[in-house]
Amino acid sequence: DRFISVELVDESLFDWNVKLHQVDKDSVLWQDMKETNTEYILLNLTFPDNFPFSPPFMRVLSPRLENGYVFDGAIGMELLTPRGWSSAYTVEAVMRQFAASLVKGQGRICRKAGKSKKSFSRKEAEATFKSLVKTHEKYGWVTPPVSDG
Repeated sequence: DRFISVELVDESLFDWNVKLHQVDKDSVLWQDMKETNTEYILLNLTFPDNFPFSPPFMRVLSPRLENGYVFDGAIGMELLTPRGWSSAYTVEAVMRQFAASLVKGQGRICRKAGKSKKSFSRKEAEATFKSLVKTHEKYGWVTPPVSDG
């Protein structure tokens, strides 16, 4: 079973589209994927010039997701911030953490009429991510206990 696949955007090593083919098969998100014939969750990763010493910017392109720590295409994960990032992280490790966070946060595929097909721009996702980071820097990041999975 394939977990992820990667394609370069316009042959750029700094801009990747990553297809996440699997999430926990016991999750409601996996059920949503099966019911909507969604083969993968498409993400875009943009790497800074100083990668791996700074995190990539990561956003969801499709399908439109609700919950799961995804807001307007932006992903609310501390490990994607300069403070939470480690140069030891691999793209696969980040994708596995993201997949786990989606399930833990009860992510679902949006099925609301008129909204399910609307995608978010990079600008919208960046603005939302900056806002999320600002809020979490003030109030802290919540890390679920290991016993929660």
